[in-house]
Amino acid sequence: MRAVILAAGLGLRLQQPPEQQFPKCLLRFQGTTLLERHLRALRAHGVEEIELALGFRPEMVEAELDRLGWQPRPRIVLNDRYDLGSVLTVHTMADALTRGGDVLLMDADVLYDDAILQALVAGPSVDRLLIDRDFETGDEPVKLCLKEGVPVELRKQVAVGLQYDTIGESIGFFRFCESTARRLAEIVAGYVRSGRDNLPHEEAVRDLLLEGGRSYDVADVTGLAWIEIDFPGDVARAETAILPRLAQQPAGVAR
Repeated sequence: MRAVILAAGLGLRLQQPPEQQFPKCLLRFQGTTLLERHLRALRAHGVEEIELALGFRPEMVEAELDRLGWQPRPRIVLNDRYDLGSVLTVHTMADALTRGGDVLLMDADVLYDDAILQALVAGPSVDRLLIDRDFETGDEPVKLCLKEGVPVELRKQVAVGLQYDTIGESIGFFRFCESTARRLAEIVAGYVRSGRDNLPHEEAVRDLLLEGGRSYDVADVTGLAWIEIDFPGDVARAETAILPRLAQQPAGVAR
């Protein structure tokens, strides 16, 4: 199993002065960066093959890896046009998606309970989505809609009249088996060829889910603590509301 961590973005919505901007995976909580938390959690679940998609200030991430002395060192792939959409960042990871084996596709800017990762990696090869049914309504969350367990939507805006029986927020973590990861790489390549490289990668994942022909396991992680960090208020909420709720981590996982 291979983990692909998307950490290329600039994080403009954190509203930091230009001279103070840094990759969001280097945000620290209780003295530990999000990147280190990802690495330790993945190792605790046996995932040693890790690839980082970087763009903005990659030397800062390299410096963090040097500080950690992390081995085996994650493979780094650069997206020089990180100012465009994340679909282009996923496209730069085509080799990781098509090399074989299950692939974990993960946003880097998430602070989460280890049980969420455990739900993602458990069991044999599978296509798996994560859903949190307890979410704040609004335009920001990426909604995952199901009908009889089948994905029928993955977007911030749900179309009026869409038929579904379950709705929740996507965690931003996906697991794809070998053939599905290859198909995602093909869809993403089509986006880039057609000039849609300014779009979020969730649009390509949406196309994958809606084209049919595959069965997706959906793990319900409602009630577990997590937060995607986009705005200054998210940083404060992570400190005050999420960290205190994190369950006891497995051995070796940073708290």
